[in-house]
Amino acid sequence: MTGRLLSFGHGYSARGVAQLLVSDGWDVLGTTRSRDNFEMIRASGVSPLLFTKNDLSGVLEGVTHLLISAAPDADGDPVLNLLGDEIAKRRGQFEWVGYLSTTGVYGDHQGGWVDEATPLTPSTMRGKYRVAAEIAWQEMGLPLHIFRLAGIYGPGRGPFSKVKSGKARRIIKEGQVFSRIHVADIAQTILASIDKPNAGAVYNVCDNFAAPPEDVIAYAAELLGLPVPKDDDFETADMTPMARSFYSESKRVKNDRVKNDLGISLIYPDYKAGLRALLADAT
Repeated sequence: MTGRLLSFGHGYSARGVAQLLVSDGWDVLGTTRSRDNFEMIRASGVSPLLFTKNDLSGVLEGVTHLLISAAPDADGDPVLNLLGDEIAKRRGQFEWVGYLSTTGVYGDHQGGWVDEATPLTPSTMRGKYRVAAEIAWQEMGLPLHIFRLAGIYGPGRGPFSKVKSGKARRIIKEGQVFSRIHVADIAQTILASIDKPNAGAVYNVCDNFAAPPEDVIAYAAELLGLPVPKDDDFETADMTPMARSFYSESKRVKNDRVKNDLGISLIYPDYKAGLRALLADAT
């Protein structure tokens, strides 16, 4: 199966998906807000497009699949704001639409478990914007699939550089845990959904093991053979408001649905497997 996929907000996760699709013979287009990114996008076999009304005029012609990873803000979802009417007019032509959301929509559960049926009670503005965007896309009448992603890591996005530079910090907040997901597992999950569409489905995309952030830093240092950074108490740590907000929610995210419904076997079932692979690939 091949088609034409238009990727709105063609960033880190979308690039991982596109790499697999292009290798399978798909035609992939990706939007960006800067022409500076064109060369990088084009080098991956994806046709770059500037995210403006003029540059996207007629772009939906022949598109069979949509992937949306552009982040919403106080003004709403940027894709719907720009092209919502045109997408609605063409809703019958799309075979599959994927929206990349975040597990931040669940809010704080003090380390407890959440699944796709858990009520959405975000405590951050970022999470609230995501809930509003999910609802807006659900109301479009499209063959929509929502993917709620945990903390994303992968090549070029991991703790090793900070540990090597001595800038890594082990922020300690009692009871704090995060779920994570390797970009390769995001990509394989989305491709499985494209191969087995189920309009209206919502999937948590995370690995099997939620862990305290300080444990991840410690393990990265151990793999590098470097000293483990000292503890830094959350209550007194010097942090930006943005960084501090990430510690306002603690939860463990269940991923049973992607395994049972999509047949996913995680390439990196926990952060230790993922970090070992990242280090091996870098050496």
